[in-house]
Amino acid sequence: MDLDAWKKDRNGCLGLRENQVEAFREVKNEFLGKDNQALIKTFGRPDRVELADRSQNFFIYYIDPSPSCEEANIKEEPLKVIFRLNAVSRVSEVTVSTLDP
Repeated sequence: MDLDAWKKDRNGCLGLRENQVEAFREVKNEFLGKDNQALIKTFGRPDRVELADRSQNFFIYYIDPSPSCEEANIKEEPLKVIFRLNAVSRVSEVTVSTLDP
C-alpha cells in the first residue's frame, strides 16, 4: 500500500485510495488489536469518527469520495474502511463496506 498517497487523500476526494482497496483487504486483519494511535500513525487522522454505545467508536476512512468532497459524481453510498474500536481503544473489527456502522 502507498500510505503517503492514502494520507494525502482526505475523504477520498482525490481518488488515490480507490486503487488500493485490494491491497488493503489483504492486510486488514493485521490491524486487529492495534490501538487508535497506531491507526492514526499508519493511515492519518480518520475522515470521520462515530461514537457508539458501550464506549466503542468507529474510525472511518473513505475510499470513494465522501459527501464532503466538492465533486459532482459522488456516490450515494461511498465505499469506506471502518475500524471498530472497543472501550480500551483497540481495533476489534475491520470492514470494507458501503454501509454506515
